[in-house]
Amino acid sequence: MPESEPQPRGTLAIRTLAMPADANPSGDIFGGWVLSQMDIAGGVKASARAKGRVATVAIDAMTFHLPVYVGDVLCVYAEVEKVGRTSITVHLEAWALRQRNGERVRVTEGRFIFVALDEQGRPRPVPESKAKEGSVL
Repeated sequence: MPESEPQPRGTLAIRTLAMPADANPSGDIFGGWVLSQMDIAGGVKASARAKGRVATVAIDAMTFHLPVYVGDVLCVYAEVEKVGRTSITVHLEAWALRQRNGERVRVTEGRFIFVALDEQGRPRPVPESKAKEGSVL
């Protein structure tokens, strides 16, 4: 792929196939399904950074750029943007691999905020990280 083409931000967190059960009668994938996949990917990234259980507490921003179609492979990339005392902000981008023509396009992006939880489900401090934020997964 030429370097002038846009590249995903972050590291690949999940990859999944958009199926007919996830679509409306026209074959467009429901936005809620895409949002759910992004939440899962963000949870994977935040949990790795928190070294334990996390929960989604907010979606700070969400933008749908293009539709996702049945047969597309949805790839969600995640990057830790900010770590607070108990919270982790993750930037997420969803890219679709169009099976019809092999094209890769950014379809959605957003910023999700997670909180680290202890065994009782209460917020706990996020441990210090010795690794570079982008490399944690």
